[in-house]
Amino acid sequence: MPELPEVETVRRTLAPALGARVVEVSHSGKPLHGRRPVPIAAIRAALVGREVTALRRLGKYLLVDVDGPTSLLVHLGMSGRFRLFAPGTPAPPHTHLTARLDDGRELRFSDPRRFGQLDVVAREAPRAHPALAGLGPDALVDGLSPAHLLACARGRTTTVKALLLDQRVVAGVGNIYASEALWRAKVRPTRRANRLTEAEARLLARAVRDVLVHALRHGGTSLRDFVDADGREGENAHYLKVYDRQGEPCPRCRASVVRKVIQGRATYFCPTCQLR
Repeated sequence: MPELPEVETVRRTLAPALGARVVEVSHSGKPLHGRRPVPIAAIRAALVGREVTALRRLGKYLLVDVDGPTSLLVHLGMSGRFRLFAPGTPAPPHTHLTARLDDGRELRFSDPRRFGQLDVVAREAPRAHPALAGLGPDALVDGLSPAHLLACARGRTTTVKALLLDQRVVAGVGNIYASEALWRAKVRPTRRANRLTEAEARLLARAVRDVLVHALRHGGTSLRDFVDADGREGENAHYLKVYDRQGEPCPRCRASVVRKVIQGRATYFCPTCQLR
């Protein structure tokens, strides 16, 4: 599933759509995540005739702002792509939403597995939407402070890995970057959250930001479906230290990276140098 760096990369590469006006919106008629119908009437009312004024991101969610009271909410799910196409370009398979712009270009949302989400939110109060209301601080915009991380860990017997994946604790971190941050901080993913020390929280908070910034520099991580708004794959998969590196030598100590399923999620770590 695309995480913060991938969604932020899409946001940045959609910038050429700014200033264009939406003239038509079409929909495949198929439901998306949870088989919920897409509120196409509300989306048309929000977008048609409006100018695209801003592109924002909250955690793993995209917001397309227009010069009106509501914005388009987009979540890529597991296989979603949100791209800007030149006039006359054939639509890719599984295109569920198309917003035609006044210069003939089209914003298209495609999603073969249909785990994505499309909705409208109040532009000035997006966190009133149920999907955004419980999100914690954005891991890149707001940052993850050691004090906040410790406060969230206090009294919790879940693993540190699960703590990082909890979007109520920090928004935008998923399975890839949780594993990478824990490796950087030398913290074992199975460590109980309530045993996290102040020193470890400082290392981990810094590591979270570092892995996200590093991934952004390389256009995000493409393991299967992810491409940016121009159709380019991210290159960060070449720079991952432990994620999807089972059996390979740890870049730090040369021990073999192991894979373990923790609370239903594949987790990669070094059994030798992640000792905290």
